[in-house]
Order: sequence, then C-alpha cells, then structure tokens
Amino acid sequence: MWLPFTQMSDYEKDPLIIASGEGVTVTDIHGKTYLDGYSSLWLNVHGHRKKELDEAIQTQLQSIAHSTLLGAANIPSILLAEKLVKLVPERLTRVFYSDSGATSVEIAVKMAYQYWQNKGLEKKTRFVTVSNGYHGDTVGTMSVGSIELYHKVYTSLLFDALVIPFPSVYRHPSGDENIVRDESLQELRLLFEERHEEIAGMVLEPMIQGAGGMNTMPAGYLKGVEKLCNEFNVLLIVDEVATGFGRTGKMFAVEHEGIQPDLMTVAKGLTGGYLPVAATFATEEIYDAFYGEYEEMKTFFHGHSYTGNQLGCAVALANLEIFEKEQLVKQSEEKSTFLKELLVNVKQLPHVGDVRQCGLMCGIEIVKDKHTKESFPLESRVAYRATLEMRKLGLLTRPLGDVIVLMPPLATSNEQLAEMVALMVEGIKAVTEESVAMDSIQQ
Repeated sequence: MWLPFTQMSDYEKDPLIIASGEGVTVTDIHGKTYLDGYSSLWLNVHGHRKKELDEAIQTQLQSIAHSTLLGAANIPSILLAEKLVKLVPERLTRVFYSDSGATSVEIAVKMAYQYWQNKGLEKKTRFVTVSNGYHGDTVGTMSVGSIELYHKVYTSLLFDALVIPFPSVYRHPSGDENIVRDESLQELRLLFEERHEEIAGMVLEPMIQGAGGMNTMPAGYLKGVEKLCNEFNVLLIVDEVATGFGRTGKMFAVEHEGIQPDLMTVAKGLTGGYLPVAATFATEEIYDAFYGEYEEMKTFFHGHSYTGNQLGCAVALANLEIFEKEQLVKQSEEKSTFLKELLVNVKQLPHVGDVRQCGLMCGIEIVKDKHTKESFPLESRVAYRATLEMRKLGLLTRPLGDVIVLMPPLATSNEQLAEMVALMVEGIKAVTEESVAMDSIQQ
C-alpha cells in the first residue's frame, strides 16, 4: 500500500494498522487502544460502531446496494436531499451528490464557471481564494487552494487563482482582530473593483481554515466577504467539508454570521464518518441557468460512478436523525466551552505560541520562542514528533506543519476531552523540552 499524505519512509519505521473501533477509540492489530483525537481525519461524529448507523446500512442492503444516479434517481438520495435542503441556508435549494470533499468543491467551481457561460457573461472565468486555503487534491481544487507545501510541485498543471491574504491575527504586527479584518476586506474590495468583471466566484472555508493550519477568522470577516461578493456580482462558494455538521458549534459554520452563499459543499460528517458521500448545494437561480432543451447545451456534464449511492445516503439519513434525537449541535456548543477551558493549560506551555479554536476544531501552534514567535527548524519536525509521543500515550492526531490538530468526535464525553488534552500536554512537553535540550548541547 501507498498511504495518502504520508512519507512511507516515516510510516515504515513504526506502522500503525487499525483493526477495530468502539465509541471514540480505535484499536490496532496488537490490541493497543487509542483515543481518536482527530475523528479519523475529521470524519467521525458519533463514535465508531454506532448502532443506528450500522443498522441503516444493513437495512438498505436488503433492498439494493447501488444503482446509478445518471438519469435515474433512487429513494434514499431523494429523501436525503429533501432533508438537507431544510438544514442548509434557505437560498440553497438544489443538491448535487458526489463522493468526497474534493469532488464537491470541484463541482462547485465548475458550476460557477459554467453558470456565467450559460448566462452569456463569458469573461467571468477567474476565481479568488485566500492564502492557506485548502479545498482538496483534484487539479481544480488545488487551483483554488493556496498551500505551497501541498501545491507547489503541481504548479504547471493548475489554473491561476487570484489569492488574497487570510486575515491571520496571530502573526499580524497589530495583533488586533478589527485591524486585521478591515485590512483584508479592503484588499478584497480593491481586487473586486479592479477585476470583478472577470471573476466568476470566490472560494473559502467559513470561520476556520482546516488543512491550512486551523486559522480562525476575525468576527465579521465572513459577513464582509458575503457583502462584497453581492456588491460586485461574484458567486460566493463556501467549503463546509470540514466545518459542517456540528464541528464549530453550529450545524454549519455559515450560521455563525448568517451567511447565504451561492454554492456550498459538504462531505466528511455527512454520513457520520461511515461512507463516502458528498454534496454541492446551489441556489435556484444557478440551477435555472442550466435548465433548458438539450440542444441549448446548458447541461452540467459532470458525474461520478457512485454518485448518490444508496448505502451512503441511507446512513446519512440515519446520521441526521441522530443529530435531531440527541441534540448534537447543542452538545457540541456546550462541549466547545468546556474544551476552551481545558485548552488554557495548553496555551500556558512554554513552546505553544497560539491555540486556535472554533467549536470542536482546534489547532495548537508549536514555536521555539513564545515571545518572538520563532518556529523550530523545519528539520526538527517537533509537531510531528509530538504526535508520535501522543500516540505512545494513547492519543491519535496529526500535525499540519507546526500545528497539532485536536478535532474529536462530537460524541466525545467531557471526561474523554480532558484525557485527550492531558495527553496532548504530556506529549508536547516531552518533545519540546527534548528539542530545546538538544539545541543547547549542539550550541
């Protein structure tokens, strides 16, 4: 096997192979159990082996496992679409299925592009993104992403997006949220004033960036972006792949500032972390621009073999029922407050520069010098080594460069949250202290 986002020479030194899961823990082939501190890569919602989700798949198997959605609908996909349009912002009335976060964003980009072509505004072909944005690993989604580490090698394959700086407060000279927000919005306004006639859409993750380092937006920034997009006739594409389904303390992160996007994407938590189903939501206005006689060539020529898979849609329906029955969004909001209190202990560590949190999505940035914000040398891989130490202690998570992610399943109890944070503290202290000691010896 060749594992994704993994240098295999690292993996082969101490391979981890998961055999089973129960609740918010997973167990490897040697019988060692770990707390799932990153929701099996931001997917799992209710814990592993959730009875209702298991049964939903078993029940659907008694009817059919899969039939194509190309020109033929199926019952679970219809029921799920009906359910979803009642949950998402009210302007979003149409559901287009796919099978991963990347494909859902790729679809949104293509929809936005073709929308303007179908409307006769053929100059509107460009896209705006923000620095450190991540939207997937297809060629289209890499093009509207902006993480040099992931995308640099593929530059010649990609189309050029217009990149504006993310309003990052931690490393801004002022450290003032309002100044950072206003500067970034002003830069976006200037870009729109100059080039709006060629801009089809703007793509961003709402409230918090995921793979770019768990960077949180200043209050009011997302609302400001929406106003500018509306003012300059630019489609707003919101990527809720990581932030959706309770992760930020709301069902969707756009709810924090009352955003009504033109296109929105979801995946990950849609099926509770069970099966690969994603969705792209569009307004009725966008849908109508593709509607017509075949010979008009307005059709959206896009689709995937497993689009709208019955097993996935059935488990997604069961997932949403659990959200209602167990009031998971309210639970997530309450647990977020408890987690914020726990993270105070992490922030106080001498080599933790910043703790960023939005709901149950957290990033802990490791630095060599807390006052100057100087990073450890790249080759020391301190955050990576800290996650390996946490693994020894019984907690699984992954780093994003110098940032360690904590993103537990929504079902995690307060006691389990406290245990996760305690193990993070222990792992970070052990590795940072060792790194500082080694530096002293070398000097």
